[in-house]
Amino acid sequence: MIQAIETFLVDVPTIRAHKLSVATMQSQTLVLVRIRCADDIEGWGEATTIGGLSYGEESPESIKANIEAHIAPQLLRMDARNPAACMARLRKTVQGNRFAKCAIETALLDAQARRLGIPLSELLGGRLRDALPVAWTLASGDTARDIAEAEAMLERRRHRIFKLKIGARSVEEDVAHVLAIKKALGDEVSVRVDVNMAWSELDAMRGIAALQDGGIDLIEQPVRAELPGALARLSARFAVPVMADEALKGPHDGLALARNEAADVFAIKICQAGGLIPARQLADVAQLSGVALYGGTMLEGAVGTAASAHLFSTFASLEFGTELFGPLLLTEELLREPLVYRDFMLQVPDGPGLGIRFDMGRLEALRRR
Repeated sequence: MIQAIETFLVDVPTIRAHKLSVATMQSQTLVLVRIRCADDIEGWGEATTIGGLSYGEESPESIKANIEAHIAPQLLRMDARNPAACMARLRKTVQGNRFAKCAIETALLDAQARRLGIPLSELLGGRLRDALPVAWTLASGDTARDIAEAEAMLERRRHRIFKLKIGARSVEEDVAHVLAIKKALGDEVSVRVDVNMAWSELDAMRGIAALQDGGIDLIEQPVRAELPGALARLSARFAVPVMADEALKGPHDGLALARNEAADVFAIKICQAGGLIPARQLADVAQLSGVALYGGTMLEGAVGTAASAHLFSTFASLEFGTELFGPLLLTEELLREPLVYRDFMLQVPDGPGLGIRFDMGRLEALRRR
């Protein structure tokens, strides 16, 4: 039986400014959910967002308020051993709130996997890989600094895939910035861009043409999510793969995009999809439709990153790797044993449930009150 559901807001500074077309982040607010069960098992989930309301319709504060006022009362005293029934009730009675639902579902599945003594991945179909390639996002906005940062990552064997956040400047300035970095890093390194919906279709045509000629490997969400026709035309026009991200708010969006051949790649994000199971369904839609997969992030901390890693480890193919670098962007470590990044890969935790343990002293010290 579910006895208690707690929501924590944890404010953690980032190691540097993280610039997107929609916001500049100097810190990240982790939204953590703990579910306590009558058998003394507990599970953790995460509903972290990016940039307050500038990116999406949920904020840390609204997630916490809605869980406490509307979601938790429906789940208290339900059978924690049946996560599917708990989530079926929520999806019937609570509209939207995808991030909040993801945190609840993750916590329920974490608790159930701990109860069974198995890794969370085994509840999601079973893992096919124990480590995942991880991209690093270069988002300082300064070309020389981004090059130096990338070279340091290569030297430390931490990342050899780099994604650049662009769209806040003119197309010409952004293209020059990206191609200078690509030239400095060479052909052995993968360089991608994320426009975060900042371009018009005409801007995207100019920008993608130049980026394709310069050897860029992937173009993420160049136009607004509400313009699937533009995304489809760009995917058909260029050889460089075009990836849908913000346009994917669940399996039904993925099905519509796949039917219209609107993207070459889907970015799978567990919070954006509405939970681990909807994210799994979205990946199934992609793979059945011949669309490649990429493991995305909302810059979550350890909980969301570990949960995503468990899911992504079950995918039959993961052609474009992942970007599960969120914990590395934070200045504070909240786990007793940090997630392991080595040889350009994130090692998927193999303990029961999420396979992680919090340092509760540090968590309480950083918790917003």
